[in-house]
Amino acid sequence: MQADPLNDLILLLRSRHGLIVMDTPEDDRAETLAQLAADRASLPFFLWSRTKGLRRDGGDQAIYQTADPTHMLAHIAGARIEALYFLTGADSLLQDAVLVERLRDVATTFHKRRGALVLCGAGLSLPDPLGRLSATVKVPPPGGRDFRKLVDRVVRDLRARMAVEVTMTEDEISRLVSHLHGLTLIEAEKVLTRAIVEDGKLAADDLRHVAEYKKTAVEREGVLEYYPLEETLAEVADLAGLKAWLAKRTHFITSPEKAEQFGLTFPKGVLLIGVPGCGKSLCAKAVAIEWKLPLLKLDTSRLYNKYIGESEKNFRRAMDAAERLAPCVLFIDELEKAFAGGGSEDGGVSQRVLGTFLAWMQERKADVFTVATANDVTRLPPEFLRKGRFDEVFFVDLPDAEARNAILAVHLKKRGQDVAAFNLDRLVAATDGFSGAEIEQAVVAALYTAFAASRTLTSDLLVTEIASTQPLSRTMAERIDALREWAAGRTVSAN
Repeated sequence: MQADPLNDLILLLRSRHGLIVMDTPEDDRAETLAQLAADRASLPFFLWSRTKGLRRDGGDQAIYQTADPTHMLAHIAGARIEALYFLTGADSLLQDAVLVERLRDVATTFHKRRGALVLCGAGLSLPDPLGRLSATVKVPPPGGRDFRKLVDRVVRDLRARMAVEVTMTEDEISRLVSHLHGLTLIEAEKVLTRAIVEDGKLAADDLRHVAEYKKTAVEREGVLEYYPLEETLAEVADLAGLKAWLAKRTHFITSPEKAEQFGLTFPKGVLLIGVPGCGKSLCAKAVAIEWKLPLLKLDTSRLYNKYIGESEKNFRRAMDAAERLAPCVLFIDELEKAFAGGGSEDGGVSQRVLGTFLAWMQERKADVFTVATANDVTRLPPEFLRKGRFDEVFFVDLPDAEARNAILAVHLKKRGQDVAAFNLDRLVAATDGFSGAEIEQAVVAALYTAFAASRTLTSDLLVTEIASTQPLSRTMAERIDALREWAAGRTVSAN
């Protein structure tokens, strides 16, 4: 059932809860809900802040000296008026032990009269004396309808002051609304206003304003990295099976409302297992740019902390940040290195973080598409392979002749070379058993050789460089064969 914070507030007032916590970062929304609850309960509504003091809703004059929280609480206790008191800046109140005691004393007086104290904040941690007295109302974040109304209102308000042209189609507006998820209504209003004022238009490319705002939010957290998008799926040679799977889900990304009406939900993600250097990481970046979504990378080295409980807290912060940026692509490279530890080696920290991660994957509500890669499946906890964690598990093998031809063409063209001047058939034969990364490095090394000798790059130089390279398929042949044997029947081919 969908949460109804207004109804919850009214029920708590009727049941004589003297201290109510509204869990939300949006003071404005919480104030509106509390005001409505007071109106429904036929109670006067008072507002308090450190800057304005205590005043009745609609009044300009604050009660004398009530900017001081001690005097404010003393006034509420002495007046004994049946009313709902909405107190902002709750964090500062909870840091003072004396104020905590006074809050407790005042809250208990509402057991015998109607009304309550309402504290507002995101994730407020109440000390024990207050925690036992309080009840929490979770205010859900703004939804699609809220953001759609906001878009219409911002356009309408700005049109009263300036010429505004809306060039977005209905599908593009639907995507804009989807990208606004994770922001507060005030943040979203600022982003939309800036986007329109900048050029007098609301256009498809204004999605970049939302992405830039969210990028700043991610960098503030310090656990996730915001990746610049450079490659597209067209630049990922081979992986036809994975591309076809992703293409089917692209329609959900471009038309989320239609897809939801059709009964579809946002895809969870994919796990890419395979030979190192075959394009797994590149594919994660390409998916994000193809779907025009922000790409976040989880830096697992920043998760772990020597203090008990801090690693799990860091992980939750990272996932909260990812959900605020939703819809987005979350990239976790070499998954086995992040969660392969455990037991007594690290005090069970990695196992606890693993448990937190698995629970998040199973229960998350935000539109976060997870792309995880793994090179050593033997070190991967079996929990990751259970159905429901990822939508699909793909095996990425070494590129075949056709894929190697495409990879060579991509890397030669990227470095300003005329592809027609090279004997690609000869180069494809020479790179049998090479990964995409090994082919790229052979091209780069040959370019260095040509530059040092003041020569142009030729097929002969490339073949010479390729011949001097020992690919993983030869140096680690047994391991790759074992990986292929494991993948047969357990995974879907990405090639």
